[in-house]
Amino acid sequence: MNSKIKEPSVDFLFDAILQLKNREECYAFFEDLCTVPEIKAMSQRLLVAHMLSNKKVYSDIVSETGASTATISRVNRSLHYGCDGYQLVFDRLAKKEEEEKKGEEK
Repeated sequence: MNSKIKEPSVDFLFDAILQLKNREECYAFFEDLCTVPEIKAMSQRLLVAHMLSNKKVYSDIVSETGASTATISRVNRSLHYGCDGYQLVFDRLAKKEEEEKKGEEK
């Protein structure tokens, strides 16, 4: 965990996010909390991280997301030297998708 961001106000933010139960609640909360460009920037970084973790090359990521190479490099640095938060989420999303596919097969 990054001790640079650990403080009560950030704890409060994360505790609030953990109360959200579905996508609609996330839309409502984040539209109140963030500007549209902030939400789009976060979603772009997450998509870039996902593409990098799936071994996509920078040129494909730039063309598909519109992200700058500087953004892609920063995200790549986080993937390799960060706190593994991206990977945690990607693993859980993949597990959820796999469980949903199994449920459809039944």
